[in-house]
Amino acid sequence: MNRLNNRWVYVVGGLLLLTVFLFRGSLGLGGAQNAKGEQASPVTAAIAQINDVPVYTQTIGTVMANATVQVRPRADGQIVAVRFREGQIVKAGDLLFEIDRAPYEAALRAAQANLQRDEAQLGNASRDLGRANELSKKGYASAQTRDTASASKKSLAAGVAAAQAAVDQAQLQLGYTEIRSPINGKTGPILVDAGNIVQAASSTPLVTVTQIQPVKISFSLAQQNLPQLQEQMKAGTLVAAIHVQSTPGVPPKADAIAPVDFIGNTVNTSTGTIELRATYDNPDLSFVPGEFVDVNVRLVELKSAVTIPREAVNTGQKGLYVFVIGKDNKVEMRTVTLAYQNNEIAAIKEGLNAGERVVTDGQLRLLPNTLVKIVEDDKGQPQP
Repeated sequence: MNRLNNRWVYVVGGLLLLTVFLFRGSLGLGGAQNAKGEQASPVTAAIAQINDVPVYTQTIGTVMANATVQVRPRADGQIVAVRFREGQIVKAGDLLFEIDRAPYEAALRAAQANLQRDEAQLGNASRDLGRANELSKKGYASAQTRDTASASKKSLAAGVAAAQAAVDQAQLQLGYTEIRSPINGKTGPILVDAGNIVQAASSTPLVTVTQIQPVKISFSLAQQNLPQLQEQMKAGTLVAAIHVQSTPGVPPKADAIAPVDFIGNTVNTSTGTIELRATYDNPDLSFVPGEFVDVNVRLVELKSAVTIPREAVNTGQKGLYVFVIGKDNKVEMRTVTLAYQNNEIAAIKEGLNAGERVVTDGQLRLLPNTLVKIVEDDKGQPQP
């Protein structure tokens, strides 16, 4: 019976020793030892440096067409030809549709004939007035006859002017039978096919042309950033870095830099934001109207800021902190205040000085005053 109890004692004792060993290993206390026999936890580290740090704010924007025109007819008639393909890139002045010209050519010929008639009558009236003036000087014609001839000439001259205007109007209407693109852009679907009768008063467009070179990027930022935005705008340095949101498994499109050329004149009272717009040339047509994009805007640059890698900053119950490595290779848990951070670096406002070493990997094994051993990082780079 005593032997059985002793065996249980040995088993329990072994389990306790194994537990302590595993617990120490989980804390990283099973690494190298110093002269006093203390265990050192392996970590990677970085040195706090002084850098100028640009401060960015990020938001989501929408691509907008620089211009959108609904092409409508300006003359009545039958569409006899469509001179473009749906989705085609067109230039201003390119022929899109043709309306039957025959009725307008006939109207032009009639107007020209009326003009020729009125010009002939005006010529005859001019000669009559000349003869009346000669006879009046010799006393063979009364002043009334001369005045009547003068009034007739003026009346016929007005008729000629009206006839000329009718010709111009007929030529203008004939020109409207050729419907051309008013802007450079990309055509949408054809909404009225050849063979249909169209009217100038119709509200249905024939096609929509959208200008996508350049495009506008519309986005909104918090009103708190407005003074910095206005200062950058005044200096001509306000730009937006644009990145197309990609779908999983699809490589993202290249970033684009576009100058911000518009700041709204009203703050949205429901969101506390103000609209901005940037213009991008879109040379490869990679941005499409209606598309959502990520937008980064530089607000200001922090001069001579203390910077460390972003992964060195940890979050605890009392806020943000870093593990600072002392000269004796023991760590200190120190609370810090951030001035700014992004995915790569953190700019420290308070709590850290340039030249101090901070732990960038291996923090989970550390406690205050833990002895550490600095090793190479993931890329095989030697550590400070």
